[in-house]
Amino acid sequence: MPNIPWPNGAKIAVNLTFDFDAETLWLGRDPTNVDRPGTLSQGTYGAKVGVPKILELLADERLPATFFVPGWVVENRTHIVEKIVKADHEIGHHGYLHKSIDPNGLEMELEELEKGTESIKRVVGVAPVGYRAPSGETSANLIRLLTERGFIYDSTMLDDVEPYRHVLEDGTPGVVELPWHWSMDDAQYLLTSIKFHRPMATNGHVLSIWKAEFDEAYLSGGYFDLVMHPQVTGRPSRIRMLREFITYIRKHDNVWFARSRDVATAWLKVTNTPSDGPIVSPFLRRNAEGIISQR
Repeated sequence: MPNIPWPNGAKIAVNLTFDFDAETLWLGRDPTNVDRPGTLSQGTYGAKVGVPKILELLADERLPATFFVPGWVVENRTHIVEKIVKADHEIGHHGYLHKSIDPNGLEMELEELEKGTESIKRVVGVAPVGYRAPSGETSANLIRLLTERGFIYDSTMLDDVEPYRHVLEDGTPGVVELPWHWSMDDAQYLLTSIKFHRPMATNGHVLSIWKAEFDEAYLSGGYFDLVMHPQVTGRPSRIRMLREFITYIRKHDNVWFARSRDVATAWLKVTNTPSDGPIVSPFLRRNAEGIISQR
């Protein structure tokens, strides 16, 4: 659905999103990491340094963002999550312990969903309306589960470049999908550890890819979803990189920076039926606020 009529005549909607996993990125991946303080300290950095630096940058730039936070992080890094909420950023659902879904044990998906929701409601005081699956791993049950629980959107799928609406098996409209891609995820280029080793890209390489992706999204008049992690982009040189990227985006007219929930809500207002969006993946068939920037 190119050339979406975004609010106030915006040409493109830009989501700055942060997966605030803290230590769960390593605990959910491998429970034995609980005895590896060096490995866990990467997640600790995200809470201790990364998020505060990101919040400072967002305040300087006067930009809204969405933070997808596991329930464990909400419970154990509460004072940092409260700072995110106080700054009027969105808290999205990101599981409970950042566990990847096992197709042979789908009860874990429901447990992660319910425990994460309960934690956010109890600690933050609001019910999350958006969800992003840990590590992008999900099941055919997820969209139904989210729809039944009153979620507005999901941001897990990689099957499009524009938002679309899921349709359940019985034809019931499901949640809006805000798609993403690994090419716009900082972890793909910059995340490493002793047990999870891969070479790190230079900041210039990452920035060049993000600029190229944004350029094409802007030309089509659509949507741009940037996925970042405080323990990755929260490093000093990468904060500078993100600030440079924001400056680059702002050189373009009519860019709408918005929280994910605002994008999903706005998209629902300009579409009439689920069929208005792209065809959903076969296995899934069984208050618009933000900032417009102009030169």
